[in-house]
Amino acid sequence: MQDRRTPSEYAVPLKGRFAPSPTGRMHAGNVFSALVAWLTAKASGGTIVLRIEDLDKERSKACFIDDVQRDFERLGLYWDEGPYFQHGRDEAYAAAFEELRRRDLIYPCFCTRADLHAASAPHHGEKFVYPGTCRGLDEAMRAARAASRTPAQRLAVPDEAVSFIDGIQGPYEQNLARECGDFLVRRSDGAFAYQLAVVVDDAEQGVTSVVRGVDLLCSTPQQMYLQSLLGLKHPAYAHVPLIVAEHDRRLSKRDKDAALDALLERFGSPRALIGHIAGITGLAPTCEPASPEELLETFHPEALPRTLVELEQIRWR
Repeated sequence: MQDRRTPSEYAVPLKGRFAPSPTGRMHAGNVFSALVAWLTAKASGGTIVLRIEDLDKERSKACFIDDVQRDFERLGLYWDEGPYFQHGRDEAYAAAFEELRRRDLIYPCFCTRADLHAASAPHHGEKFVYPGTCRGLDEAMRAARAASRTPAQRLAVPDEAVSFIDGIQGPYEQNLARECGDFLVRRSDGAFAYQLAVVVDDAEQGVTSVVRGVDLLCSTPQQMYLQSLLGLKHPAYAHVPLIVAEHDRRLSKRDKDAALDALLERFGSPRALIGHIAGITGLAPTCEPASPEELLETFHPEALPRTLVELEQIRWR
């Protein structure tokens, strides 16, 4: 499966999205991704959706839901629609799940986390290739295992490459069987998996532009494959480099790296923070204070690949 359009060939105006997980305060890397998403959509005359991705009910906190909205507002990153939430959306996810199951594309997986790490081999990034351990189980074997363990549900993938042109990273290709393996669409606790939920949400909310960190680049072919199975359109994708504390250690909400409150205290104002992030990432020629609106005056999406291509990490400073 190929999508050889460049981002400029997608319909404009674009509809982008902010999709934060309410599991902690925003850090500099989150702000950078959101800023590029906002600039990309607004430069096309488009709009932004705010979606709170609170699929993980255990880690999502109401206080962070409020905080993230205030953070975007303080930074001048306003949205045009939303906020939408993933909680309460099980009916929509279930409809997509049942469509896949009706076509016999899903099977139960009884593997534990330890099983997966023992049997899987890592590929680019942090993902492990699922070896298909439970794919060939017959009905009797499935029934026997289900008696002692509630299964997750996996989507069977073909030995087929999915390729597309990323708006920043350029051409990208992944063989689903060899570089990903059958992936989860529902967890053993009954929660729908991120890959399925995000595809359903993007389609229903009319999102045509997805800008996010390069750590999610390897998830995109799986989402595109799901979109094709469900008859949904592919958004334009652009994956920005990660801002890291040092080589190979990304900024983390858990570690409070470059957390927004500390950043605003350090830089003194939202304009100073936005200008600094724009300067160190190449969105602006200097680190002078600037609002998103001011950056928009000179922002050109076509310049993004020249600025950021082939970079996977930008050192925070």
